[in-house]
Amino acid sequence: MRKLFLILSCIFGVLGIVFTALPMDTLAFLPIGLALVFGLLTLVKSEDHQKKIPKVVLFIGALCSAVVLGKTLLIKDEVATDTQFEQQKMETKKEAQKELEELEGLE
Repeated sequence: MRKLFLILSCIFGVLGIVFTALPMDTLAFLPIGLALVFGLLTLVKSEDHQKKIPKVVLFIGALCSAVVLGKTLLIKDEVATDTQFEQQKMETKKEAQKELEELEGLE
């Protein structure tokens, strides 16, 4: 049972690291939480000389949680309006309207 918990905690730990690096926002807490739970279960099932890997998994999970929480709270997503694009869009619309008027005048 300990090996199963250890394997699951490692898998979810790696997924937590990947989700932390990607812009997944708070979705990264799911694999991180599972890694922490399975890491704690592994730690409880382990003997004294087998507790090194579960402690590493728990440390990585806590570190990833702190990074995701910091990214969520400290980094604000802002959408900037592209005024140059909007101006070009309006000019293109006016030009297309003039061309249509010219074509209607030819008929």
